[in-house]
Amino acid sequence: MDRFAAMQTFVRVVEAGTFTKAADLMDLPKATVTRLIQTLEAHLQTQLLNRTTRRVTVTADGAAYYERALRVLGEIDELESSMSHAKANPRGRLRIDVPASIGHMLLIPSLPAFHARYPDIQIDLGVSDRPVDLIGENVDCVVRGGEIVDQSLIARRIGEFHTIVCASPEYLKRHGTPQHPTELEGTRHRVVHYFSHRTGKPYPFLFTKGDEKIELTGSPVLSVNDSNATLAAGIAGLGVIRTATFMARKHIEAGTLVPLLLDWCGETIPIYVVYPPNKHLSTKLRVFVDWVADLFATSPLIQRQCCMPDGKAPADVGAAKARQGQAAVAA
Repeated sequence: MDRFAAMQTFVRVVEAGTFTKAADLMDLPKATVTRLIQTLEAHLQTQLLNRTTRRVTVTADGAAYYERALRVLGEIDELESSMSHAKANPRGRLRIDVPASIGHMLLIPSLPAFHARYPDIQIDLGVSDRPVDLIGENVDCVVRGGEIVDQSLIARRIGEFHTIVCASPEYLKRHGTPQHPTELEGTRHRVVHYFSHRTGKPYPFLFTKGDEKIELTGSPVLSVNDSNATLAAGIAGLGVIRTATFMARKHIEAGTLVPLLLDWCGETIPIYVVYPPNKHLSTKLRVFVDWVADLFATSPLIQRQCCMPDGKAPADVGAAKARQGQAAVAA
């Protein structure tokens, strides 16, 4: 039995969910895939997969073998990537996780350029705001906003994004337009909270103007743990939201969101690419980290300054806000 081929086949079957799909992906006859799995189970003297007519699932032993097999195959890829040809042409699979908003708006639209440069690197991309256990989930790296709590990980700062407070014209028509941050603490206004996956506590609204700093929580009508959900809640008129300027830009231009309190700057949040403290960083991961760092350094979406979501001067944004507010009142 070719143990390496059997291990590769098992991993592909688990990820594909069926023998047929795995066979198609590997360009092998289904009978060959079935035989390799059966031979592997006989060699290990344990059942790795539960078969049904529609799909296969891993047993407890199969799940343990899958995690170990991923590590072994990853180490083989890393060994091959250390050779001179692989350094010039990195190849293999990368498991990456990024926040939903960054994935949809920045990373995925830019991936064709990455694949044109590195066609032999396959990316498995997780798109979520949840915390990821890099080692336990066998993830190569994550892109995350905010300070990194786990000091055992390697974190490379690749940029920062700015936040802005917004609400829909319909909300402002019902509740009025706040002129000072402290008005969000009163009973007149409602806010939408974004809460931490790690602690379950909401992140406060932070405002600065010169040396003055204000931190408040307001009266939440809704709390979410996803940045896209926060944006959707604001557009729906549920309350005042705090969101990234790169996410708010097109909605402000379209008039579905109105920027608020433009005399105050919202919080600036650092962005990091984070990976485990491996002694030898694989070539495929190194080129991705360098590429994503360059992407964030040059992206006009990320480089927008606070209080200027659409690149206009604050006065122009304020005038646009006034026009939108008048339109909402007229409606």
